Amino acid sequence: MPLSPMIRNLLDDDLQMMLQINEQGLPGTGRVNMAEMAKLLSMSQLSLGWFDNDILCGFVICLSPNVEYGSLNYAWFNERYQEFVYVDRVAVANGYRSRGIGSELYASVFEFASKQNLPVTAEVSLNPPNPGSDRFHQRHGFLELTTVDHGDKAVTMYIKPIKDSDD
Repeated sequence: MPLSPMIRNLLDDDLQMMLQINEQGLPGTGRVNMAEMAKLLSMSQLSLGWFDNDILCGFVICLSPNVEYGSLNYAWFNERYQEFVYVDRVAVANGYRSRGIGSELYASVFEFASKQNLPVTAEVSLNPPNPGSDRFHQRHGFLELTTVDHGDKAVTMYIKPIKDSDD
């Protein structure tokens, strides 16, 4: 059955479903509780949900530089770049994966970043490995910058550069 999708800004009313979808994406998405998810939503530069009718099926949360956020990965980008759109998390509900929802959400992120002439940054877990997310990011034009080992976790840092006007 075809979906009737709509992408819109996320609201506080969406937090419970966001948390459920985030849990389905573990360990790749990183565990957060309700208060942490609410804080992420409140400080986000861009937060979009992909809805089938009124059902949240996937979401993306992006941060601008220099917000008060304790992520080591986010701090890594802040130390090296003055301007960027940081994808903190993108997650799709189990029953809706492999339908292009993540790609549609990222297309909206890329459009937002392009209008502001900003690169898009993200990281993907190496330990534990997340090869599906690596393929997803590479397929969407992200370039590998480096790997960072935090001891208990390791990640690959990615950037999607600003498109040249000739592209």
